[in-house]
Amino acid sequence: MFWATKGGAGPISVDADSCQFLLCVYHSPMRAGTATTLGLCRTIRRPTPESAPTDAKASCLYPNSSRGVAEMLKRGFQNGIVLDALGNVAETCSSNLFLAKNGAVATPIPNGTFLAGITRNRTVKLLRNAGITVEERTVTPAELDDVDELFTTGNAGKVQPVSRYESRDLQPGPIARQAHELYMAYSRTQRVI
Repeated sequence: MFWATKGGAGPISVDADSCQFLLCVYHSPMRAGTATTLGLCRTIRRPTPESAPTDAKASCLYPNSSRGVAEMLKRGFQNGIVLDALGNVAETCSSNLFLAKNGAVATPIPNGTFLAGITRNRTVKLLRNAGITVEERTVTPAELDDVDELFTTGNAGKVQPVSRYESRDLQPGPIARQAHELYMAYSRTQRVI
């Protein structure tokens, strides 16, 4: 978190030299491969680039995501799928979303309303390199009712299959399993600098 201790020249500007920084470090077990459940968020939407810094992992975006998770927990889900301002699928409250149907994969195209994460981008490359068709395109909520598989990618969960979407039970499928295995194999080959 960043904050300034002194104001700047304008009415809501800050003195950059007075900025402070806080980093919270905590133990967070990796949930990679653990199935999750998703519902469709009804109370929030992803903001547009004109209204928020949507291309950053910005703390100002987390309260909206927390509102969505609170809604989902009340409805019996672990996370929620969030729509963009036009009503298309953007991502979940905390991760990027992938759909598998008939052996091909789709993921919402980065349209400025959500952060296309590094785990998402790596998973797209890994699946394509494995010969799986991956489309980055507009995804409608109606498509979620007819997919063979759903899975998510993100920093905390890496690749997680979805075992339930709304009232529909889903079994973690072969593409989600392959995406998880590919990502974990890739991560073991990388050196931490």
